[in-house]
Amino acid sequence: MKNLVAFTILLLSNIAIGQTIKGKVSTTSGDVVSFASIYIKGTEKGTTTDEHGNYELKTTQHKFVLVASSIGFLSERKTVTINPSEEKTINFTLTETAEILDQVTITGTRTDKRRTNSPVIVNVINSQTLADVQACNLSEGLKFQTGLRVETDCQTCNYTQLRMNGLAGGYSQILINGRPIFSPLTGLYGLEQVPTNMIERIEVVRGGGSALYGSSAIGGTVNVITKIPKKDNYSMGYTYQNIKGISDHIIAGNATIVNEDRNAGASFFINNRRRAMYDANGDNFSELPELKNNSFGTNLFFFPTENQKIEINFSKMNEYRYGGEMIDDAPHFAMQSEERVHDVYVGNVDYQINFNDDKSSIISYFATQYTGREHYTGIRPETNTPQDTKHLANPPYGNSTTTTFQGGLQFNHKLNNFFNGNNVLTLGGEFVQDDVFDVIDAYQYKVDQLTKNYGFFFQSDWQISDKWNLLSGVRYDNHTLNTLKTDGTQKNITNNVASPRVSLLFKPFKNTQVRGTWGTGFRAPQAFDTDLHIAFAGGGVSRVVLADDLKRERSNSYTLSFNYDKPTEHYIYGFTIESFYTNLKDAFYLEAIDKDTFGEIFEKRNGDGAVVQGITLETRLNYDGILQLDAGFTYQSSKFDTPVDNFHNLPSKREFLHTPNTYGYATATYTPNQKFKTALNLVYTGQMDVLHIIPNPDFNPPTDDNENIGEYFSSPSFFNLGVNTSYTFTIEKLNTNIELNLGIKNILDDYQSEFDKGKDRDSNFIFGPATPRTFVFGIKFTSN
Repeated sequence: MKNLVAFTILLLSNIAIGQTIKGKVSTTSGDVVSFASIYIKGTEKGTTTDEHGNYELKTTQHKFVLVASSIGFLSERKTVTINPSEEKTINFTLTETAEILDQVTITGTRTDKRRTNSPVIVNVINSQTLADVQACNLSEGLKFQTGLRVETDCQTCNYTQLRMNGLAGGYSQILINGRPIFSPLTGLYGLEQVPTNMIERIEVVRGGGSALYGSSAIGGTVNVITKIPKKDNYSMGYTYQNIKGISDHIIAGNATIVNEDRNAGASFFINNRRRAMYDANGDNFSELPELKNNSFGTNLFFFPTENQKIEINFSKMNEYRYGGEMIDDAPHFAMQSEERVHDVYVGNVDYQINFNDDKSSIISYFATQYTGREHYTGIRPETNTPQDTKHLANPPYGNSTTTTFQGGLQFNHKLNNFFNGNNVLTLGGEFVQDDVFDVIDAYQYKVDQLTKNYGFFFQSDWQISDKWNLLSGVRYDNHTLNTLKTDGTQKNITNNVASPRVSLLFKPFKNTQVRGTWGTGFRAPQAFDTDLHIAFAGGGVSRVVLADDLKRERSNSYTLSFNYDKPTEHYIYGFTIESFYTNLKDAFYLEAIDKDTFGEIFEKRNGDGAVVQGITLETRLNYDGILQLDAGFTYQSSKFDTPVDNFHNLPSKREFLHTPNTYGYATATYTPNQKFKTALNLVYTGQMDVLHIIPNPDFNPPTDDNENIGEYFSSPSFFNLGVNTSYTFTIEKLNTNIELNLGIKNILDDYQSEFDKGKDRDSNFIFGPATPRTFVFGIKFTSN
C-alpha cells in the first residue's frame, strides 16, 4: 500500500511539473529579440525572453500552438507536440515589419536606398515569390508584378517579350546585376533561359524614373540580381510538369559557402530542363517547342579590407529549341520549322572601396555577354518540285554571334550638412558596345551591326527633411550605330542625347508617400530586337528592314503616385495608386512594303508620335506571415498620333496592336505553420487587337499582286489561375528538410483555341497564356 501511494505521488508530481519548452528568439538578420512575448495560444500561459533572447516555459499540455511576438515584428506561430516530461527546444525567427516595407534596393538610384525613402517606386520580386507561383524561369516570374506583361510572340519558336506600362519589349531595359548586357539578340529568348534558382531577387522600376540607365529604358528597367552568398547551405530539387500528356523535367541545385570571418563566400547554381513538343490542335505542328536547357554559374565575393569589396559573377546557359512540324529528320525536311542552339556566357566583376569615413565610395565595373547561335528558319516547298530540290540543296541555316561589353566608373559622395539636410551625389561614366552578326545565306539575309554608347551621368539625391526628398539628374549619351546593309553599303547613325529626370518624394503623413517623376529617354535604332524577329506568314518567311532615314525615338514620361502602408502588431496592409503618361516622338512602327519569293517584307519606320497613358492600382496585406495577399491592375491606352498602315489591305489604325487596355495579377499565400503552405496565383489579360496574315482566298495570278491579306482579330480575355501546395518534412539527424510540392498551372485551361494550322500558318498569330493546363510535382532537399 505504501508503495502504491508513493508511486501515485510520484506520477502526480511528474504530471504537475509537465514538459519544458525552451529556445531562442532572433531576427532574420541573426540579432536576438530581447523581452519578446512567448505564449500558448488560447491560454494565459506565457513568458518573455531575457536580454539574450532566451526563454523557458513549462506546460502540462501535449499539443498546442506556441506564439512569439514583439513590437515592430510580425508574430510567428508553431504547432508543438511534446511527450510527458520531455524537454524540447523551439526557436523563433521574427521578421521586422520594416524589413517587408523598407527593403534596401539599388535600381532606383544606382545606390543603396530603402524603398520607403526612394523618390522612385521600386518593386521587388523575391525568390520565395518565384517559388510560390511555380516559376521555372525569369519569363514566368515577371508576370506577377503591376504594370508588367510577358507575352509569347511566336507559335513556332515561342520567343517572349516583356511589355512595361503598355510599351513593347524593345522599350524595356533588362539588367543583370545592374549591368545592361542583356543584348537585343538575347532579348528574344533570354527571358526563358534565365532559371529562377539563379535569381536572388528582381527589382522593377517602371516609366521615366529609369532614364539613368540609357537607351531602351523608356518603359522601365528590370534588374535581375543573382544569388548572393549569406551562409552555408544547399538545395537540390526535381520538378515534373505534365502538359496535356507532354513531360517537362527540371533539375535545379544551389550551394553556398561562407567562411568563418564572413569576409568571403561563394554561391553556385545548376539547372537542367527537358521538355517535349506540344501540339494543341492536332495538325502535327507544335505550339510549344522542344526545349533542352543546361545552365550553371557562380557568384563570389571577397572583402580584402573592411572598406573594400570585390564581387564576381559568371553564368553559362545552353539552350536547344525546336518547333514546327513534328518529324524525326533534320529541320529542313519539315514543311515548316525553327531550330535554335544558343550558347550564352554572362559575367561581371565589380570593385568597391569606401573611404572618407564611408562618406565617399568608388565603384568600378566590367561586364560582358557572348551569345553564339546556330539556327534554322524555313518553309519547305511542295515536295518533288524544282523549288523543293533547290531548298534541300541549300537549306536556310544561319549563324549568329553577339558580343556585349560594358565598363564603367561611379563615384558617390555624401554631404551631411547640405542646407540642413543631406545629399548623396553620384557621378559616373560608362562605355557599352554591342556587336551583332546574323546571316542566312539562302535568304540573302544579313545583319552586321556594331553599336557603341558612351554614357555620362550625374545625380543629386537630396534628403531635404524627414518629409521631403528630391532626386534629380541627367544622363548624356553618344550613341553610334554602324551597320552593313545587304547591298554592301554602310549605314551610320550617330545620336547625342541628354536625358534629364526629376523625382520628388513627399511624406505628408506617417506611412504615406506621394511621388512625382518627370524623365526623358530615348530608344536608338538597332537592327536586331523583338520587332525584327523572322516570322512565318501565309506560306512565306516575313522579314524586317530598317528605313534609310530611321532616327532615334525620344520620350517624355510623367508619373504620379500615392502609397500607403500601415504596420500593426499582426497586420501590414496598404495600397498604391499610380498614373503614368509617356509621349513618344518619332515612334517606331512596322509597315508592309513589299513581297519577294521568300515572303513579306516589313520596314521599320518613324511615325509622328504616340501617347501611352494609364493608371495602376496595387493592394497588399500580410497577417502575421500566415496570410499574404498581393494584387495589381492596370488600365491604359496606347495610341499613335497618326494612324499607321499595318498591312496593305487593312485600314490604318491608331491603336497599338497586341496591347490590351486592361491586365493584372493576384497572388495569395497561406502559411499556417513552418511546414505547410498553399499559394494561389492569377494572371488576367484583357481583350486586344492582333494582326492576322492569311492566304488570299481570291488570289488569281498573274492579275493579282498580293498572295496574302491581313485581318484584325479581337482576342478574348484570359484568366490564368494556378495553385501550389507544399509540405516540408524535417530529418533532424541529417540536418535536412524535404519539401514536397503539388500544383496546377492554368487550372481553367484558359488557352488560345484559334491557332492557325499547317505550314501556311501565321506564327505571329498568338496571344494567349504561354501554356495550357499543367500539373506540377516537385521534391526539394535543403539544409536545415
